[in-house]
Amino acid sequence: MARHKTEGRATKLIVAGCLVERYRDEIRKNIPEVDAVVGTGELESILEAAGIAPAPAATPSPFNILKGDIAAKAGQESLSGTHKAVESRPEGQLREQQGRFSRDDWQGAAHLLPTYLYDETTPRLLATPRASAYIKIAEGCDHPCTFCVIPNLRGKFRSRRFESVVAEAQQLVARGVQEITLIGQDTTCYGEDLGLKDGLALLLDAVAQIEGLRWLRFLYAYPNRITGRLLETIAKHDNICKYLDVPLQHASPDVLKRMKRGAGADIFLKTLDKVRATVPGIALRTSFIVGFPGESLRDFELLEQFIGEAKFDWLGVFTYSDEEGSRAHALDGKLQKRTIEARKRRLMKLQQSISRRAKQQWVGRTLDLLVEGESEETPMLWEGRTQFHAPEIDGRVFINDFGDQQALEPGCFYRAEITEAHDYDLVARIVSPPL
Repeated sequence: MARHKTEGRATKLIVAGCLVERYRDEIRKNIPEVDAVVGTGELESILEAAGIAPAPAATPSPFNILKGDIAAKAGQESLSGTHKAVESRPEGQLREQQGRFSRDDWQGAAHLLPTYLYDETTPRLLATPRASAYIKIAEGCDHPCTFCVIPNLRGKFRSRRFESVVAEAQQLVARGVQEITLIGQDTTCYGEDLGLKDGLALLLDAVAQIEGLRWLRFLYAYPNRITGRLLETIAKHDNICKYLDVPLQHASPDVLKRMKRGAGADIFLKTLDKVRATVPGIALRTSFIVGFPGESLRDFELLEQFIGEAKFDWLGVFTYSDEEGSRAHALDGKLQKRTIEARKRRLMKLQQSISRRAKQQWVGRTLDLLVEGESEETPMLWEGRTQFHAPEIDGRVFINDFGDQQALEPGCFYRAEITEAHDYDLVARIVSPPL
């Protein structure tokens, strides 16, 4: 990239994001072509860094959730006098005292713990297909997971204002967006620092009532924050996708204890039973880390047994990454790479068989399908997603029969019948005009 400046037409080279938070001084020292570094909490300085004059101050949004009917329906008691910001969540204060956010060994970054949050007036370009968009509802994380450095990079947990998130959702739908995914490092803690109880459930309830929004989902759910009200809200609204991504990371109590996460297979199975009972037909996704320091064969076998019992619709397995700066980096009992890779393959083979059997049950079902366009594999097939497929991370639905439609329109919804099933992917035919 530096050569684009020294030999090409680029006039500025700016490095932005998490890497800057960790290696700010090293980047400046080792890449002299860099004109500016912009960390995760410095987005507002990007124009100045690029040598562009700042735009005029944004005007207030014409959308105001508190002046509409949605406020009453979402629960006035949570959006009135009790809707006040607090300094931070008690967990965040505790973690700070315990040194969770320490940057003492991060040159040039010790005083720059991010506090930035964008709002509905912040200009944004959609990098997603026209029908879909992400909304970040919170930044940072207070959890003490030993394998993770995100809190050091992103700062303490902080929620965007309730009204700001809803206003942005209204703006996006007005621009033609029909699928919104709420995201954050920790979405299920949303609103705790604003004095909201069951803040995510309240937010989902409000956004789901926006006319024209066809699908609404959120990523990700911390397992001990899945409340009854959250599940009831998912079940209540037809346009909230019946989909839940709960990254459990492991099932062995001993490994989870070393990860500073707690719980174990028995508690997780009870949680999954509650989820499925409250939201029948919900698709469940999770992810696990294999090869965490000290993971014994017995720990791994407990995880393997749990996966066989839980029968997740979607599952990802990651090999442990020995991240410099994480608490796990200093732990003993590091496993050999070939052992870690073998365990990953074993789990994915198990999940493949679980998925194959489950996907066969899809054949004959008729579902709403968001058509995304031609398949990257061949122009003879098109691709789409159901509400049970999150963008980019789950299996695909291949369309090999347009039915009575001469052509399909990317970004439109159609009814489709599932005609074939494979290990992870499905095949469908279109059975209706655009919905």
